[in-house]
Amino acid sequence: MSDILVVILNSQLQRTSFPVVQPLPNWGLWLCEGTTIGCYADEKLIIKLAHNVSFSLFPSSTLNHPFAFSECPPLGLESLKVKDSQIQASSYKRMGLGPHRGRLNIQSGVEDGDIYDGAWCAEYKDQNQWLQIDAKKLTRFTAVILQGRGSIWSLDYVETFKVQVSNDTIKWKPCMNATEEAVFEGNKDSETPVLAILPEPAVAQYIRINPQTWFKNGTICLRAEIMGCELPDPNNIYPWQAEEGTKDKLDFRHHNYKEMRKLMKSVNEMCPDITRIYSIGKSYMGLKLYVMEISDNPGKHELGEPEFRYVAGMHGNEVLGRELLLNLMEYICQEYKRGNQRIVHLVEETRIHLLPSMNPDGYEMAYKKGSELAGWSLGRFSYEGIDMNHNFADLNTIMWDAIELETDKSKLINHYFPIPEHYTSEEAMVASETRAVIGWMQTIPFVLSANLHGGELVVTYPFDMTKDWAPKEHTPTPDESFFRWLATVYASTNHVMSDPDRRPCHNEDFLRYNNIINGANWHTVPGMNDFSYLHTNCFEVTVELSCDKFPHASELPIEWESNKESLLVYMEQVHRGIKGVVKDRDTEAGIADAIIKVDDIDHHIRSAFDGDFWRLLNPGDYDVTVTAEGYFPATQSCRVEYEHYPTICDFHLTKTPKQRLREILAKGGKIPKDLQLRLRQLRIRKLMMNELGPVLFLCTPLSLFDLRLSTDGAGELWETSTTNGIIFI
Repeated sequence: MSDILVVILNSQLQRTSFPVVQPLPNWGLWLCEGTTIGCYADEKLIIKLAHNVSFSLFPSSTLNHPFAFSECPPLGLESLKVKDSQIQASSYKRMGLGPHRGRLNIQSGVEDGDIYDGAWCAEYKDQNQWLQIDAKKLTRFTAVILQGRGSIWSLDYVETFKVQVSNDTIKWKPCMNATEEAVFEGNKDSETPVLAILPEPAVAQYIRINPQTWFKNGTICLRAEIMGCELPDPNNIYPWQAEEGTKDKLDFRHHNYKEMRKLMKSVNEMCPDITRIYSIGKSYMGLKLYVMEISDNPGKHELGEPEFRYVAGMHGNEVLGRELLLNLMEYICQEYKRGNQRIVHLVEETRIHLLPSMNPDGYEMAYKKGSELAGWSLGRFSYEGIDMNHNFADLNTIMWDAIELETDKSKLINHYFPIPEHYTSEEAMVASETRAVIGWMQTIPFVLSANLHGGELVVTYPFDMTKDWAPKEHTPTPDESFFRWLATVYASTNHVMSDPDRRPCHNEDFLRYNNIINGANWHTVPGMNDFSYLHTNCFEVTVELSCDKFPHASELPIEWESNKESLLVYMEQVHRGIKGVVKDRDTEAGIADAIIKVDDIDHHIRSAFDGDFWRLLNPGDYDVTVTAEGYFPATQSCRVEYEHYPTICDFHLTKTPKQRLREILAKGGKIPKDLQLRLRQLRIRKLMMNELGPVLFLCTPLSLFDLRLSTDGAGELWETSTTNGIIFI
């Protein structure tokens, strides 16, 4: 066997070679953790760089694993960290196919030919075309990821390509494979990302992708991401000024199922008095849907304390929400222990539930490919192929059909719509994960929620479904103004969404809507938000967290800092509006399922099992009426202030005589005289209504009379204890 060199780069990026005199048979290509350059080394050898930093080694079998090349992060074409001005091209067909569209996973509009097309496409079909990226700083380029054109009408992709680098855009150096210019394998379809690792890292400021061959029936079109490590700038005497990220000491990395469970357990062990881990069910593949509860009394619903939830990972490949919720539970635990009064108040006054992964099966599929290679849709669906965002019962159509068919509007319901029987059957195509979440919704009286997604930067609010299945149309709920407030609260405090200079992610410019939109005015879907609003008391919005569905781990600290305030301030909105307890006037017992009606808002809510309720409202004066079966209604005026705490509006309801009679008879008790008299009066009133219709009877102020009817309809007066004056019967 010939001699083998151990080749590494020292801290000055100079090549250093160590001759091996007696190579062992198990020697092979390894990758050094902490750098993406290749080196030959024995399994037991630890290579040290010139500045004495040790690196562990990975076997060559891990070359195609995402973490094998991810030690150098993406430049940020997909995440928009790379600005449009940094991307140039030899030519392009039109503006919608310009170089700024050559970003990994960028999505086109519905129609080809608009300004939001799905790739950079060269004007000419020859080997002199190129896409060029300016990294702005000296960078160690390690890999290129290529993807074809995103389009439902056209099929275009690059099959092979070359790579060149430069420091001045005048002299270009090709990437070599030994003595020949390297030609890299490209795509075989338009959607699957393909990784090309450079034979040797190339240090430069500019990099070019130079297509050599392309799909024979198509043209030169591509979307790309570049992997590279920014090198330290010796001229920067204040390097800390350029640092991005956060000061919070959290676990910023992607967590698979086992790692997620381990992190949740560590948080629970760190803060056992305010946390509890529980499962609401299992995925199709048997992975538990774990929830972290955070409360000063975990495991218990406290009277008057609202229940809040965050749900992430409905689409398994939209992973940022998962990591943000894991970071959030870490952060709350740490800050609670430090005595941060904002967090202490939130924990003591709110019962918080965090579900970081609704679709763990889908996440595991995307995770195995890694952040840059999962593509746009791998892992989106459940293991059974179900899109959970389209998997909740369509209660909107039931509501709108009832409105059209019912002539007596007083018989219409506007809340707590029942789930259709066909949906609950075992044969229905309902994911086990969806069933678990619905059961969770029905068990806990949630007040407010947000569903965390990825792939855009916008907050959407109900209704998410249009009437008559129109492609898109503004379809407001009766609580439109409050939903707009909720969406604005998150969007306006999110660092990226609130940046007026940011560019659109894909094919919609949500900046013109202040980064919020009625869901149905974007695209129609019978989703979880509408289901939550129509089937339970809970108000819910969807937060699209980032342009990139699967951000690189290096971007997680920045994403946390961008979303931290939004996550906290949104939770605090659960304390807006009114809250109270509906009680029996005689026994002081809470009344469950009492209906709380707010004048001029055609959507009611109900009290929880112990009588407490929460009605989210904007500041203002409201007339609130509470009704319950077996009780007389009660109405009072409630004023909602601008402060961050709810107005207390308690209600005491009086039982109807019939209800009192039922309860007495059920217990085998004796009917009191006052109840006997009241029941007799009610029977007479009902009889008169049947025989005579409504009548007006005048009593003299000096005499108190009641009216007694004979069987032939004739009436007579007799003295009674009712109030004198005008009596309507």
